[in-house]
Amino acid sequence: MQLCQKQIVQMNKIAKYIFVTGGVSSSLGKGIISASLAKLLQGRGFSVTIQKLDPYINIDPGTLNPYEHGECYVTQDGAETDLDLGHYERFSSSPTSQANNVTTGRIYQNVINKERKGEYLGTTVQVVPHITDEIKRSVKLLGQTGQFEFVITEIGGTVGDIESFPFIETVRQMKWEMGSSCAVVHLTLVPFLKAAGELKTKPTQHSVKTLLEQGVQPDIIVCRTEKHLNEGIKNKIAQFCNVSKDAVIESIDAETIYEVPLLMREEKLDIAVLNSTDTPIPAILDLTNWERFVTRLKNPKEEVTIGLVGKYVELKDAYKSINESIIHGGVENECKVHVKLFHSEQLNDKNIEKKLAGLDGVLVAPGFGRRGIEGKIIAIRYLRENKIPFLGICLGMQCACIEFSRNVLGLEGAHSTEIDPSTPYPVIDLMEDQKMIKNMGGTMRLGAYNCKLDSDSICYSEYGKEFISERHRHRYEFNNEYREIFEKNGVRLAGVNPEKDLVEIIELKEHPWFVGVQFHPEYQSTVKNPHPLFVGFIKAAIEHKHARELLEMSR
Repeated sequence: MQLCQKQIVQMNKIAKYIFVTGGVSSSLGKGIISASLAKLLQGRGFSVTIQKLDPYINIDPGTLNPYEHGECYVTQDGAETDLDLGHYERFSSSPTSQANNVTTGRIYQNVINKERKGEYLGTTVQVVPHITDEIKRSVKLLGQTGQFEFVITEIGGTVGDIESFPFIETVRQMKWEMGSSCAVVHLTLVPFLKAAGELKTKPTQHSVKTLLEQGVQPDIIVCRTEKHLNEGIKNKIAQFCNVSKDAVIESIDAETIYEVPLLMREEKLDIAVLNSTDTPIPAILDLTNWERFVTRLKNPKEEVTIGLVGKYVELKDAYKSINESIIHGGVENECKVHVKLFHSEQLNDKNIEKKLAGLDGVLVAPGFGRRGIEGKIIAIRYLRENKIPFLGICLGMQCACIEFSRNVLGLEGAHSTEIDPSTPYPVIDLMEDQKMIKNMGGTMRLGAYNCKLDSDSICYSEYGKEFISERHRHRYEFNNEYREIFEKNGVRLAGVNPEKDLVEIIELKEHPWFVGVQFHPEYQSTVKNPHPLFVGFIKAAIEHKHARELLEMSR
């Protein structure tokens, strides 16, 4: 049934729940499918949010090593969450919160806290009903705000994992309780066997069988594949997995994740979901801005090469938000950005010129700890002296302060007390209210903080306003005792937190584009609103490339 947009807006916002599960293999892209579905439903005029249920027992990813988990994403309200929440925000442009990421650890912590308070009145606390009831409560929190018509919940891991059993049981209960107000999208794999020259449906059948053994019948099956599914294969999957053929959705490998919503539109994933939840289908699906973004992404007018210096560059997901923000900034400048990775441990005074020569700009990445920090400092000195566009994020900004202290101010041995507690010049130090903290999880300066920009600064011209709010994730700060000497010697303290008088941004006055920020701008860059610092950084890289080419031509 087709309704006009006005009728849809007038509908009461009673939330319906969509669960996205995965089978056969991890890393099939549940997060991208969830985010793409949200984009399609938004294009139909619905209000949507996405949450992630993670089966590990950590309270949150804040204490997880990037080698274990990849990037830790930070929300506006200071929650340390799974990196998939970054995809959710980048696709939907809707901010997430603590309620959008729930781990097994948090579920058990809540249940144990209730048991200690006597809330269960002496009954035996069990997985069913107490753990599943707590999961159910967490899942429904967002839907009960009255803000959303759809709550999409991605369940981490794959069906059959012992850690996921309570989550799948919760899905079974909610489907039984809510009927058509609840649906399950199951993402699976249809591999192509080169030796046989065939796509094989058996892994999908076994995956669905495992889900059925836990009492859950999927409503829609999304098939990740590198070859197109023919009608025979779709019919076979539909027949053996108890779904209609229209509910078998092909998800073929795409050149970029930003094509996936458009591919899912062609496959009518949103229509399958609306039909499964007995939701009237709006006549209009508007993805105009998204199509414009993808067109510009695939048809650039410029190309630049940006260096990314960090100590986790071998990990695909460690700098996920940074990489996506670079893409956003490139698209806004109609520019294809080639990212060249440099492990900071491998940079030294002897090889730095050879390594970084010819780059159009360099980003020095955030991080924690001693490893690789001297390589970052050496790289920043080269960028400062050769006037190459530089963007330093969090530890990258702190390294810029250390480099300037040592090599311009002559403060030999200057450092951060995180790395060298006995440094004679602690230009980076702990805030007083951080010095007594012993626990590691959730104790940093986290989430959104205000910043006032200097009207003469590069950042002011990039943002186009005086007051901004950016997300943080760190303990150590610029030491205010060094503000005067920095400013007298060519550093502009371009942004300051007005509440605590903390330096948030440094710039070099005698440099075309040298910006270090204590916060994480990558957490707020979306397809709809590319972050101004990344847009400005890529623009500066383009200008630097053109200037270098003119110089070479004149020789």
